[in-house]
Amino acid sequence: MPAFTLEDLKNYTGCEIMKQNQTTFGDVSTDTRSIRPGMIFLAIKGENFDGHNFLDKAVANGAAGVILADKSKVTKIQNENITILYVKDTLKAYLDIAGGWRSRFSLPVLAITGSNGKTTTKDLTAAILAERYKVLKTQKNFNSEIGMALTLLSLRPEHEVAVIEMGMRGLGQIKTLAGIAKPDIGIVLNVGNTHIELLGSQENIAKAKGELVEAIKADGLVILNADNKYTAAMAVKTKARIVTFGIDNKADITAENIRMLDSNKTVFTCKEAGQSVELTIPLMGKHNVYDALAAVAAGRAMHIDWSMIKHGLANFTSSGMRFEILRLKDYTIINDAYNASPLSTKAAIENLTILPAKRRIFVFGDMKELGAIAQQAHEEVGRFCAAHKIDILITFGALADCAAIAAKCSGIRFVQSCKSHEEIAMLLKTILKKGDAVLFKGSHSMQMEKIIELLEK
Repeated sequence: MPAFTLEDLKNYTGCEIMKQNQTTFGDVSTDTRSIRPGMIFLAIKGENFDGHNFLDKAVANGAAGVILADKSKVTKIQNENITILYVKDTLKAYLDIAGGWRSRFSLPVLAITGSNGKTTTKDLTAAILAERYKVLKTQKNFNSEIGMALTLLSLRPEHEVAVIEMGMRGLGQIKTLAGIAKPDIGIVLNVGNTHIELLGSQENIAKAKGELVEAIKADGLVILNADNKYTAAMAVKTKARIVTFGIDNKADITAENIRMLDSNKTVFTCKEAGQSVELTIPLMGKHNVYDALAAVAAGRAMHIDWSMIKHGLANFTSSGMRFEILRLKDYTIINDAYNASPLSTKAAIENLTILPAKRRIFVFGDMKELGAIAQQAHEEVGRFCAAHKIDILITFGALADCAAIAAKCSGIRFVQSCKSHEEIAMLLKTILKKGDAVLFKGSHSMQMEKIIELLEK
């Protein structure tokens, strides 16, 4: 467990000491449910919550101190035997504390960003590195400021390497995250349309993702996708050594002879510096081969031999709701509902067409944060479904309805727009037949996984 003195916290955050009691503390938490005696509670305020409303609960659970940004809330705890610290911004303070804790460890840190594939690549990379090292990795997809701070505060003396996933919701965010994590190796997977509503253009998305490349020191390593024009162009942003990966263009690490073994395995020949190795991943599709190549590049940079890479990839376990194949009664369910972008949705459709099935059914929810290109992007998905011989398209959401119209115009005979999870589940129960395969995909907020839960009842 991390241990901080009052002096540590003052040095990290520049806090004002409003009340001093204890001067040594255990871990820092932003969640009162995880507070244990001796810990510090840090009151973060978000869009839908305010930790300042739970100061008394934190104290009741044993907090030895609190860090807050709202002095008006002090009255409810001022008579308690705790230390009270004030900062202007508790989220920044959380990051500063995490950065201070990270600075106590001399270990390589790998950071991963990209529009698609971050979590899968993080898990693949960690699986490879775990063949030789004790690895700390971002849990689930906790790639925000809070998530990264939580990960860094989980560092322990036994860890030998950390694999950090970095999300992005605006210019400057990755620069901030990288400044805290201080990565030695940076991986940029791709630049797509995800978050275009927030940044306005793919060029701005590339600029934001490129902040990771700029953060890597000259003695570090940058790993870039040679097949994505935006990531390939980032090479000029760094003096660090560059390793590229790709399938279509010339790269340092490449994949050839890609083939699907069954409904849940992809085999390919990986080439590096004249060596050829056949690798297997328990994932479907070309897009996952890109993720595997990035992980292989990281593994090779960390001196992992090919036998360990093969074993690590073969035994990799993916996070949930990422093309997760389930058998339900006499049909196949593909839960790819964690999130959706134009790029990842088309990749999922391609994977659906590979699966052996009598009929292929796509249940599609809105793709969010696409701004001015939203209608066009959804229409393209509808046409893509028709071009890839999807038998039935069921849509959920006003934007996905654009895909339904485009799919009908492009020749799909069975297209249905629905208004609720329950309506979709009832429709599926009436039309599903033995041998059908059903793909569920949509942005996280569409909660497409709820339809699967209804089908399982």
